[in-house]
Amino acid sequence: MAKKTVKDIAWAGKTAVMRCDFNVPLKDGAISDDTRIRAALPTIEYLKEQGAAIVIMSHLGRPKGKAVPEMSLAPVAARLSEYLGCDVKFVASDVVVDDEVKDAAKALQAGEIMLIENVRYRNEETDNDPEFAKDLADLGDVFVQEAFGTAHRAHASTTGIAAYIPAVSGFLIEKELKYLGMAVDNPERPLCAIMGGAKVADKITLIGNLLDKVDKLVIGGGMAFTFLKAMGFSIGTSLLDEEGLCTIDDIFAKAEERGVEICLPVDVVCADAFSNDAAFDTYDVKDIPADRMGLDIGPKTVEKYLAAINSSKTVVWNGPMGVFEMSNFAAGTKAVAECLAKHECTTVIGGGDSAAAVEQFGFTADMTHVSTGGGASLEFLEGKTLPGIAIIEEC
Repeated sequence: MAKKTVKDIAWAGKTAVMRCDFNVPLKDGAISDDTRIRAALPTIEYLKEQGAAIVIMSHLGRPKGKAVPEMSLAPVAARLSEYLGCDVKFVASDVVVDDEVKDAAKALQAGEIMLIENVRYRNEETDNDPEFAKDLADLGDVFVQEAFGTAHRAHASTTGIAAYIPAVSGFLIEKELKYLGMAVDNPERPLCAIMGGAKVADKITLIGNLLDKVDKLVIGGGMAFTFLKAMGFSIGTSLLDEEGLCTIDDIFAKAEERGVEICLPVDVVCADAFSNDAAFDTYDVKDIPADRMGLDIGPKTVEKYLAAINSSKTVVWNGPMGVFEMSNFAAGTKAVAECLAKHECTTVIGGGDSAAAVEQFGFTADMTHVSTGGGASLEFLEGKTLPGIAIIEEC
C-alpha cells in the first residue's frame, strides 16, 4: 500500500511539523558536510511554495538528554537560510519546546520557516514520551516525516507525534521507499547485492533476506575474511568475526539451495599494520602471510567483481571493499563505485560507509539512489518494519 506524501495535503493555512535528519558533522562549530541538509530542500521548498508555514525539528549528535551548546542546531538554521534564500528562524530552547517556541510557531505566516532546538536535548525524545510527542504535535497541523536516517527508531519526533496529528512523507522518504522497495521486491534482473563492512553477525539477517531475492552476492571488506576462514584459508591477522563464523556454512547452503552465486575474493591487499604508512603487498587468498592483515581486495578480485556488476541490471551496495579511508587501501572500493557510476543499471547505495565512499570519490550524482540512512536502510533491506515509516498514513 502506497504512503501519503506532502502532495496529498492542501497546505494553504496549515503548518507542517517536519522531522528532518540534520545530524550533520561539525568541525570547530562549522558544518563539514551538508549532504543531509541538501537532501531535505526539495520538500521544504515545495511546502513553502504551497503556502505552508514550516516548523522543522531534528537531532544532532548524542547530547543524552541535556543541553549541549556544541550540539546546537544553530549552524543548521544558518545553512538552511543560505540555501533557501530566506530567513530560517532559529527558536532555541534548552527544553526544546516552551511557551516562546509555541508562540513563535503560532505566529508563523505562509511560507515562513522556523527550526527548533536539538530534540535529543530531552530524554523524552528517545523514550518516545507521549507528553513530549504532543508538545511537538501542537506546533502544527500535519507531521511530515523526512528523516529516513532515524526511521528505524521509535522516538517522540519520529513516531510518537503521529498519534496526535496526521502523518505524511516528504519527497526524500518517498524516494527511499521507491528505490529500496523496488530493489528487494521488484528488481530488474539479474539482481546483484554487494556486501562489505566488518562483521557478518551484524548483517546475517540482511544476508539471509537477500539470498531469497538476489541472483549474485558479492562479498568484500572485513567480512570476506570470515568467509575465507570458514573455507579453510589462513587469513593471517585479518579481521575475524568469531560470532559470525558459525553462520557461514548455513549461508553457503542457502545460496546453493536458492541458486545464488556467491563471489568471494581471490586476492587481497595485505599490510603489516593497520596504517596507511604500513608496508603492503597483494597476495592470493591461499598465500596470506601469518603476520599480515587484509585491508582491501586485490586487482584480480576487482576484475571478478566488476564482471558481476556489469552482468547485472540492478545492484544494491552496502559496505566498502576495504579501508577506503586510507588511500593505499581504497582502490577496491573506488573501482566498485566507479563501475556502478558508469554501468547502465539501477544502482542503490545503502547509506552509511557506502554512501560516504561514493561521496568521497565523486560518484554520488551518477547513482540511481544513495540512501540517507545507514541503519535504517539495512533494516529495510532486512525486511523489518521501520516505526517511522509505519506511522505514515496510507493512500
